[in-house]
Amino acid sequence: MSILSVTFHSPLDQLEAWQEYTQNVLPEMIGNLMDVEKYMLSDVESEMINEGHNTNLLLIFDSAEKRKDFVEIELLNISELIEQKFGDSIMIFTTYLNPQINKL
Repeated sequence: MSILSVTFHSPLDQLEAWQEYTQNVLPEMIGNLMDVEKYMLSDVESEMINEGHNTNLLLIFDSAEKRKDFVEIELLNISELIEQKFGDSIMIFTTYLNPQINKL
């Protein structure tokens, strides 16, 4: 199992359009991904965020190779589509989660 966390940061002035995008467009894109075993799209609730809003996409893959392929191909495509819609206002951060102990 291999896990990837992708965080999308939206500034407050894009929040309404971003929320609509995450409710309508992004889930459809994610649902069409072939190598994703499981995923969870969620709003990030944190006291540390007051200059915008974060949305997180947690993806579970069968292997590190499939995760790597996703980042190099699919995430690049998703990022380009987001950039076409929002310009450079949505920041995208990836975090590779490598379990030390796996109880999932």
